[in-house]
Amino acid sequence: MDAALIYSYFPGLTERQREQFAALDGLYRDWNAKINVISRKDIDNLYVHHVLHSLAIAKVLTFRAGTQVLDLGTGGGFPGIPLAILFPESHFHLIDGTAKKIRVCEEVITALGLTNCRAEQKRAEEIKRPGYEFVVTRAVAKIDKLAEWSLRLITGKQRNSLPNGILALKGRGLKEELALLPKGAYVEEFPISAWFGEDFFAAKEVMYLQY
Repeated sequence: MDAALIYSYFPGLTERQREQFAALDGLYRDWNAKINVISRKDIDNLYVHHVLHSLAIAKVLTFRAGTQVLDLGTGGGFPGIPLAILFPESHFHLIDGTAKKIRVCEEVITALGLTNCRAEQKRAEEIKRPGYEFVVTRAVAKIDKLAEWSLRLITGKQRNSLPNGILALKGRGLKEELALLPKGAYVEEFPISAWFGEDFFAAKEVMYLQY
């Protein structure tokens, strides 16, 4: 699979965005050979398993200009970097506790010329003040832990069609996880297979959490 897959699902991309998505393959292959941030067996699936998976969040919400988004536990830059390409007028702060992963993020961000995206070696606990409208994340922790780490960082200022909250890429069928949330939590689950036809997405969803 190549970047044409992204163009087919997001036909309104600018030429600049198409160039940036197309550049991801070479950038991640190069950096993955130096610093393993994606499974070596999985690099051929970059556009389905990582880029398109990240962009499922955009099927739930179109971030409006000026939106501040925290990518918690970004790893090699997912979902933050694909979302930053798609939403150039929103701002993305990518954090991870592993220095080598953040180095890859920084190099990819620089190579793509993304000015609305920054990466930092930091844990959520080190951020002291709320300043984000949304926290996005993929495969970092159970939803109750995500809520514990993230909800205090979300500002009360609203500008989007959904109230501020968490958008997490998850597997489906998480009743036990959801039962761990405190009362008052509002959760909505969006199956990714409703938008993308690849078999990889059959058991995956975007989970939206808001208090």
